This record gives sequence, structure tokens and C-alpha cells, in this order.
Amino acid sequence: MSTHTATVEWSRGAQPFLDHNYSRAHTWAFDGGALIEASSSPQVLREPLSVPAHVDPEEAYVAALSSCHMLWFLSIAAAEGYRVDSYRDEAVGHMTRNETGRHWISRVELQPRIIFSGAKLPDAAAIARMHHSAHEKCFLANSVRTEIVVRD
Repeated sequence: MSTHTATVEWSRGAQPFLDHNYSRAHTWAFDGGALIEASSSPQVLREPLSVPAHVDPEEAYVAALSSCHMLWFLSIAAAEGYRVDSYRDEAVGHMTRNETGRHWISRVELQPRIIFSGAKLPDAAAIARMHHSAHEKCFLANSVRTEIVVRD
């Protein structure tokens, strides 16, 4: 159907390596030209080995799930005649240990705040139905075992 690419690049430079004291800062490059500075999370590895100002894989995972859900929600709302003026989600990912003791993002809570305008406004049931449909259609939600919930 389609392919999606990203180039992830890291270089040691003059840093030591075998002692594990090397920077985890790296870049993500995408086909459209976007370049993102990335790093391990400072919650996983202390500074200066991680860079708090950079995006970490866990944050990117949460953002990708939120973004996918939002894009489907907007499409569904437009198809149903609801005009969306803004959509803001302060999504939260929860890292826990699984049954074997390994860390994983077990739950992502989407907390969208949506502003509608126009003559046709959705009620709570319509909004819940659109969120359910967006979740069902999101390619990423269909690709992971993380529990994804929408909180209102």
C-alpha cells in the first residue's frame, strides 16, 4: 500500500564509547525535509548523556498516536458536517513494567479539547462516536498493543 521512511543518525565523534559515557543525541530526518533533534529521555538516562530539549522516542510515540487520532477525528468531523476551529491534545503516555519486568508504554491517554463552531454542533454522544471511529481507523492504534483511551 505505502511505505514510510525515516533516517536516524548518530555519530560518536571524539567521545569515549565502551565506557557508556557517550551522548545519546541524534537526528531524525524525514523525506519532506523535516529534521528533528532527538535523544534518550532524561528520565531514562541522566544529563549530559541525554538532552532534555530534544524529542525522545517515548514522547514521539505518544505524539504520533495523538496526531493519528486527531487527523482521523478531523476527517470524520468534516465528513459529518461539524466545523472544528481548534483541536488541542495534551496526551500522556504511562510507562510501566510488563509481566516479564520489561518497561513499556502500557497506556496513552488522549485528552483532546476541541472547539466547534457553526450551525451544526455535535452533542457529547456524537463526539464520543467520532472519537471511537477515529480510534478504529487510526493506523498506529491498529499497530500497537498499548491501551489508548480518550479522556474528557
